[in-house]
Amino acid sequence: MSDANPARGEANLRVGGETLVLRPSFAALVAAEQEIGPLFDLVARAADGRLTLSEMVALFWHCLAARPEGLTRERFGEAVVAGGLVNATPALKVLIRQILAGR
Repeated sequence: MSDANPARGEANLRVGGETLVLRPSFAALVAAEQEIGPLFDLVARAADGRLTLSEMVALFWHCLAARPEGLTRERFGEAVVAGGLVNATPALKVLIRQILAGR
């Protein structure tokens, strides 16, 4: 188990009984953007309450600092849903803040 480093813009995400670190590196954000489109549009949808579950999971997936062995995207998405959106929201807020402000 790792702890997020706020100075690096990281966030903890608790899923499936594990705490995973989300790190919004340049490479991670570029990969997310290639899949879900411009990040500023994602931020606007989030602000309007129109961010989809698949977009949130995609952003989280690409920002995972380390993926536990055997973790698939499908299992990760199921674990995020099982944990509840309320539990995922703090990590989402950290990532959105990093997208807007940078480091």
